[in-house]
Amino acid sequence: MRILYMTSEAFPFAKTGGLGDVSGSLPAALGHLGHDVKIVMPKYGTIAKALWGLERFKSFALDFCGKENYLTVWKSLLPESSVEIFFIESALLSNRPGIYGEEGKDYPDNLERFSLFSRAALEIPDLLNWHPDILHANDWQTSLAFLYLQSILQDKPLFKKIAKVLTIHNLAHQGIFPGSEFSKTGLSRDFFTPSALEFYGQINLLKGGLVSADIITTVSPTYGREILTPEYGFGLEGVLHARRKDLHGIINGVDYKKWDPATDPNIPAMYSPENMEGKLACKSALQRRCKFKETDLPVVGIVSRLVYQKGVDLVLEIMEELMALDLQLVVLGTGNSDYEQKLSSEGRKFKNKLSVHVTFNEIFAHRVEAGADIFLMPSRFEPCGLNQLYSLRYGTVPVVRKTGGLADTVVDATPLNIKSGVATGFVFENADADSLLKTLQLALCFYKEKGVWRNLMRAGMYSDFSWERSASEYVKLYEEAAGRIKPGRY
Repeated sequence: MRILYMTSEAFPFAKTGGLGDVSGSLPAALGHLGHDVKIVMPKYGTIAKALWGLERFKSFALDFCGKENYLTVWKSLLPESSVEIFFIESALLSNRPGIYGEEGKDYPDNLERFSLFSRAALEIPDLLNWHPDILHANDWQTSLAFLYLQSILQDKPLFKKIAKVLTIHNLAHQGIFPGSEFSKTGLSRDFFTPSALEFYGQINLLKGGLVSADIITTVSPTYGREILTPEYGFGLEGVLHARRKDLHGIINGVDYKKWDPATDPNIPAMYSPENMEGKLACKSALQRRCKFKETDLPVVGIVSRLVYQKGVDLVLEIMEELMALDLQLVVLGTGNSDYEQKLSSEGRKFKNKLSVHVTFNEIFAHRVEAGADIFLMPSRFEPCGLNQLYSLRYGTVPVVRKTGGLADTVVDATPLNIKSGVATGFVFENADADSLLKTLQLALCFYKEKGVWRNLMRAGMYSDFSWERSASEYVKLYEEAAGRIKPGRY
């Protein structure tokens, strides 16, 4: 199949979260399955042309919202694949240092920026003389593309038989803007209605994608069920419930070429389920880096955005109790400034047992995954989560809340699951500090049972969450979406 994959970010070019990871891996996996995939994303100011070998492809002018916009398209390949990736450059998209904003604040013109990108990205097939079967959009930043197909481009033969697939990576982010700015979408006022983009008097870009997609996917089966409820639906549960027959959850995959302790060049020593000696060397190196004593105390790792969603406040609430336990804790991440400051303060207070790194460092993230014994993810909600998947592969036993992708990927260490050899971690139900503390204490008790602990580690390391498996599920949905297209439809 021919798949036009539209995204606002893709690793390694630009990334703020799971969307970037998925967009940097799923298209490559689809390509390996024999499909013709082309990625389109903005050319941000942070993307260095020389570093990534970007080649000028085409320049063109686009009349949009009554303005003549001059755009340049750059071309490269997704690393370690044959998938072409096209970058759209314009003054609006590219002449600034951030992706969505700076210093924790969104750019005020993001509606205009991503409306222009969504419209301009639909020129790529024409420039290539290439007829896609599928338009796969991601999150609110690209949802408007579907509405442009229904309006501005409805008579274009190139798109008569294209099927539309939308993936929700995190429903908390919907692209909500003042209704007074609707003209910046380039659409007629007919689309500013409750059946399209209007949302309590405001514009909701993601809603526009949800009502116009042929197939909707999200990044885990449990999250797909959760978002139908008021607790997780963020106001769109009614829209999603109306589309529930078209809503599918597919677990994100892991790029095991990048995340595998047997081949990872970023960690001090490599290891595998058959030979675990390197895991001890990685632990010792992490303890030295954090200025901990090199003992057999379990090292607990957290690599996370430091935000409310991730349950950072729960960790802070029980910090005194944690520091009284026989463990060492390392935290890596950035986010809410209040959380950053509180964690840093606690790090200074408990410097022999707590090491806090308020930064983003990809190499150090690999080293935490490899060197820790336990990985902590107390998320209030987690559409999929990737760090628990990395932890499983690295023999770092996860302690997680039962939500979203965490519930779908970590097998709780119940007596039956331990006896059956399928347990891979520890799972708690309630998003409260007491449940987190009790579950971590349980994990620490099991850590002392070395035989049981090795079995937990190995079961996780043998788990298969490869992108090839997930990509095959996407192909089935692409085929279903394409099968719905009737002759003459846009």
